[in-house]
Amino acid sequence: MKYRLGLVVIILLLMSIHTVAAFPGDINDEQCEELVQQALDSIAQGVQVEEPDCVLNSGLSAMEMRVANSEMNLYPVPNVVQVPMNKEIVYSRTFRRLNGHVDIFDAPNGNLIGAVEAGYNYVSIVSQIEGWVQIRQGQWVKSEVVTDADVSEFAGVEIHAPLERPFAWMLAPVKPSAYPGGPPVEAYEKIERYTLMNIYAAEEVNGWNWYLVGPDRWVQQIRVAKVIPVERPAEIAENERWVAVDLFEQTAVAYEGDRMMWATLISSGLPQWSTNEGLFKIYQRWVYGPMTGASGQPDFYYIENIPYIMYFDNDIALHGAYWHDRFGYRQSHGCVNLTIMDAWWLYEFTRPEEHNDAWVYVYSSDDYRSDLPSWAIRPR
Repeated sequence: MKYRLGLVVIILLLMSIHTVAAFPGDINDEQCEELVQQALDSIAQGVQVEEPDCVLNSGLSAMEMRVANSEMNLYPVPNVVQVPMNKEIVYSRTFRRLNGHVDIFDAPNGNLIGAVEAGYNYVSIVSQIEGWVQIRQGQWVKSEVVTDADVSEFAGVEIHAPLERPFAWMLAPVKPSAYPGGPPVEAYEKIERYTLMNIYAAEEVNGWNWYLVGPDRWVQQIRVAKVIPVERPAEIAENERWVAVDLFEQTAVAYEGDRMMWATLISSGLPQWSTNEGLFKIYQRWVYGPMTGASGQPDFYYIENIPYIMYFDNDIALHGAYWHDRFGYRQSHGCVNLTIMDAWWLYEFTRPEEHNDAWVYVYSSDDYRSDLPSWAIRPR
């Protein structure tokens, strides 16, 4: 009877562990299910055992959870102002992709005058008639080789007051977990891509950070891009404007001195074309301009009318990108891609006629891990 009572006590303890979160302690917490099962097996065999010194669901203590819940009630959304999407800015030109090898003619059904080799080729079209698209004066291509560009309507946020807690954008949609490291809860509503949310607490489970983003709602760090304040480099004066580009989180934050003014998602260089870290100044600006590279290679690209270009590191620039909607992930040949709306905002913020040439501080708040799942690297 004594052992049966002990079994009941342990089972009741197990139930309480599932309902009351506790701060994760050591390796015992990560192996808690195994330890509890070993205790139950021992009791079933008539062996008296001590209560396992561990918790099943790593998370916050009861006191910490009460504080977090209070924060959630007081501040359910980040204290920032969404930059409104302006269609006149985003769709000021009609962008199209040229697919494969493309022949160019001097008129519809006219003479062949040139070609564009297969690659990552984008143009802004002038006009179109049935079966034909005009890409420049006196240059036409067949409609069948032209598709729409993947123009993103995402925009960042302005920051009008000091941040009281970190915030993040969701990158990879998922139903949140009820506790750090737990499985997605089917009953929960999925958090969609680009959802903006506060981070109320963080816990590490098996080497990954998990963020509390709502009541009993936890998401893994690789599913979000977190905005992290960074200290102003000594070379930048207190009244100067600068942009901090975090290669790890894939975010950009605009500052005036020490005051955060704006934040957004970016896409920096892929591993083989990494964006250089360091402190730079914007030295050349174009409202629109072309970029080309990797001639004769599979990744050849020719892109016309790239909007709001701000060169800061030789031929590396901050600029708008109308050919993808993968912001929050590395994507480029080294440049820092922004949505058109964000590139416009930053272009206006850094105007040299109103301020000195703005600084660009490129850094990484952490190191990339080699064990990322494919969806967390560069989703299609």
